[in-house]
Amino acid sequence: MTPTEQRANGRPARSRYSLEDIRETYKRRDAWWTVFLVDPLTARLMIPVVNRTNISPNQISAASFLIGCLAAACFFFGTYPALAGGAVLYHLSFVLDCMDGKVARLKGTGSVFGVWLDYSLDRYRVLVCSIALGYGQFQRTDDTLYIWLALAIVFIDMLRYLDALQTSKLRHEMDRRLRAVRKDRRARQRGDQYVVTDQTGARHVPALAAPTQPRFYAVPVTVTSASVRAVGAERPDLNREFRTRFRLWHRFRDELTQRRVRPHLFSGVEYQMFIFIIGPLLDAVAVLIIFSSVTLLVFEALIIYRLRLSTKEFDREFRRVSRNRRDLMTMRMSREADAEALDDPLELEDSPAP
Repeated sequence: MTPTEQRANGRPARSRYSLEDIRETYKRRDAWWTVFLVDPLTARLMIPVVNRTNISPNQISAASFLIGCLAAACFFFGTYPALAGGAVLYHLSFVLDCMDGKVARLKGTGSVFGVWLDYSLDRYRVLVCSIALGYGQFQRTDDTLYIWLALAIVFIDMLRYLDALQTSKLRHEMDRRLRAVRKDRRARQRGDQYVVTDQTGARHVPALAAPTQPRFYAVPVTVTSASVRAVGAERPDLNREFRTRFRLWHRFRDELTQRRVRPHLFSGVEYQMFIFIIGPLLDAVAVLIIFSSVTLLVFEALIIYRLRLSTKEFDREFRRVSRNRRDLMTMRMSREADAEALDDPLELEDSPAP
């Protein structure tokens, strides 16, 4: 990548990147397997890659997938030497998988397509390796259990990603709705302007007039993120009840955070590593698949439980900051909306507030 291209991507041109520069691309929190067993190796492999080549993040993603396919070919043979070789190749594939995002952040060469490509190839790698591992052990033992275990790996991995996407989407939506209603309330108290948007664009009206003029009731109303930041709306805390119930866990969580380890100790990363690396190396594929699947489902259940407490906290907080029937109607409407409706703006009730 030339210096001109680097400047165009919003990053200063650099003649050489150091190890400290690469470490700045680490995620603020990551899986413990990545923090302790992958990042130290990835950082050192990146030094010649970013300083001596023009390899793009998408090319690294493709190389990671191809090496994952080689691991799957080893798993397909089913013998222990092949399993061990597949485990080593899978770890190398994951190292490259962690490298593409770091290169993109370091050089400013990331793209929306690159995000999609990385995500898709990750799922294809899990699919291919699951089928190859299950079939290879079926050939080796003539036990149909391995076919069912392979299907279980694919299903649980898919379930985990869908759950993570929807959980993140719901949390962002609760956060957005609370910020919006708090900004609305402040605007009424301070006499600021209120942002009204519809299909034709946006216009401003006096805040005190918005809840009383009927012509605005049928118009979708939203508060832009810029206007929310302008009034300094604080980030709502929806985890207070969870922290109250699990004080010791939060102390442990703080210790993990200081080491850049996220508290979700058995995530999708560990799930894959235990199945495709530790299991083959120990020649205990079935045991590790069952153990990893059960452990991951337990942690996913804890996440859902925490989300449940957060939604209850959201309801209480929404009631607290709401001061008229329009806000209460918005809350009822948000409960009835389906997943696609989460991106819709807040709507006004078609009747004057008392």
